[in-house]
Amino acid sequence: MSDRMNPWHNARLMHAGANVLLACALLAALSTAVWWLVQRPAFTLRAVSIEAVEGAELRQVSSLLLRSAAQRKVRGNFFTVDLDAMRAAFEAVPWVRRATVRRIWPNRLVVGIEEHRAIALWGDGRLVNTFGELFTANLAEAEEDGPLPELAGPPASEQVVLARYRELERWLAPLGRKPESVQLSQRYAWSVQLDDGTSLLLGRDQGVPIEERVTRWASVYPRVSHRFDSRPEVIDLRYPNGFAVRAVATLQPTPASGPVKAAARPARPVRTGQR
Repeated sequence: MSDRMNPWHNARLMHAGANVLLACALLAALSTAVWWLVQRPAFTLRAVSIEAVEGAELRQVSSLLLRSAAQRKVRGNFFTVDLDAMRAAFEAVPWVRRATVRRIWPNRLVVGIEEHRAIALWGDGRLVNTFGELFTANLAEAEEDGPLPELAGPPASEQVVLARYRELERWLAPLGRKPESVQLSQRYAWSVQLDDGTSLLLGRDQGVPIEERVTRWASVYPRVSHRFDSRPEVIDLRYPNGFAVRAVATLQPTPASGPVKAAARPARPVRTGQR
């Protein structure tokens, strides 16, 4: 074998092999140093701080449950702790909508908690937050400040129904009335119950826009309400140029006849004068 073909006599090959061996040795030494550094007591987690996200406050989230979640999921040190596992554990706590976990050098974690804000009760018993998302929590806690309005609709319609509820709040404000329940049927027809017990039949979003029908009724009704002997039970706004009213006549009981139930009266069509 010639010297050129013998690797032990090839200076370039010898030099390259030496560089590879040196690089492997340096990499091994570096890995060992990093492992040694990571295991130092200085990086053992000393504290987990829990706080509300900026611009919010925590009203419903249990601090005891948050601490318990932190204790169960804190494994490892500053470098090795699984932040995704911790985040998931916090987001499993009732009333927590979103959690973020970040490291603070050299041995702390800060957890930011965004809490659900319940705005309504959904038809299946879950709650609706301000983003139109469904979540499960204690209804008594959600209604500490008073009963929540009730919303209902087909699957995946939560945001649409919540948006319509907010629109109705605005449209009905001139009458001094508020929607207590808003329902979207499987055929996508809308119905509303007001805080005085009156029901509004709005129908579907076709023909004359629902906003136009509701605002027209709200502007006209105070001028025609004197025609009815008692509070309307149902107001049908599905007409293009008017509305129909079905009132309830409340009768007082007399000694001779005993208690008398409220009797429903036929629907009375009312034209608004618009064509």
